Amino acid sequence: MPTDSLRDDLLRHISAGTGAAMAEAEFDRLARAVFAHQFARNTPYRQFCKRRGVSPHTVAHRGEIPAVPTDAFKAAALVCGDPADAVAVFRTSGTTAGPERRGTHYLPDLALYDAALRAGFRAHLLPEGARMRMISLVPPPEELRDSSLSHMAGAVVADFGTAKSGWYVSAEGGIDHARLADAVRDAEGAGEPVCILGTAFALVHWLDALRDAGTRVRLPHGSRLMDTGGFKGRSREVTREELYGAVEERLGIPAAWCVNEYGMTEMSSQFYDGVAGSAFAPAERLHAGPPWVRTEATDPETLRPLPHGETGVLRHFDLANLDSVMAIQTADLGVTSPEGFRVLGRARGAEARGCSLAMDDLLRAIGR
Repeated sequence: MPTDSLRDDLLRHISAGTGAAMAEAEFDRLARAVFAHQFARNTPYRQFCKRRGVSPHTVAHRGEIPAVPTDAFKAAALVCGDPADAVAVFRTSGTTAGPERRGTHYLPDLALYDAALRAGFRAHLLPEGARMRMISLVPPPEELRDSSLSHMAGAVVADFGTAKSGWYVSAEGGIDHARLADAVRDAEGAGEPVCILGTAFALVHWLDALRDAGTRVRLPHGSRLMDTGGFKGRSREVTREELYGAVEERLGIPAAWCVNEYGMTEMSSQFYDGVAGSAFAPAERLHAGPPWVRTEATDPETLRPLPHGETGVLRHFDLANLDSVMAIQTADLGVTSPEGFRVLGRARGAEARGCSLAMDDLLRAIGR
């Protein structure tokens, strides 16, 4: 399938939104077309696939498409074409491996990426189609141009936010508590529901400050929260139940209106664990991907797919990743079900053996 036709086909599916199911046969057809495109144009990935004896001519179904470990994005420019032609470059935070080894996702085109993030956010945070005041505890994209999260927040505020939306965290200065207090008090007084966007770490700092000041706000009904990220590399950890309990106590937003977003710099699509206004209790939730993503748990040693209910290392097939690599082997342990998946932690030691072998294959393939 010609590249432009494939891109248009994918954009049509993604623009249809998360409510438009995709049959397995259609997903498989598109996955094999995306693989052929990436094999032809992504040189490091092609070398990796050849080392494994796999090409578009040998792949009968998407399960045979080689997945690259997330660490591969630190070792090679996994992009279809010249990295210098990328219109956006997103990098991982580097909190575990240091700033010198950051995973990098090159994007020669943002159409699929932006369509995917908007469709997911709209379905899970704005199911009623509202346009809301956005309160962002994520730095604005102009401050962190290589942050996929800041890019997402920028697109969300621009597309779904009202004129009163604002940014209350900066990359250099942290949380602006005074302006933030004014914003929530103004929304409370006006009876205007808000949508708060924030990392779990930033939210905990804000909630701690509210507790220390003895402050409670009762944001209007319909206010909601999208939290993301965890506490990797931080000295303090808070459970999701504790976080949402503090959000309800200090801001008046019930847990049913709080939705966790799970994303990866290496992917173009996001996962959510509920729909604002009807989310389950945190302990009962699963993260679910959109119709153009498939997730499976794999055996830690062989990386073969496992049945639902068995713990393995998670692998994602993201059709929106047209210009990099569609099949991503994570280092996250998890368990899947027909409704979604639950992340259980990071694979360590023997649990990460399959990922380590895959990474060795890639390094040999690109001559490192």
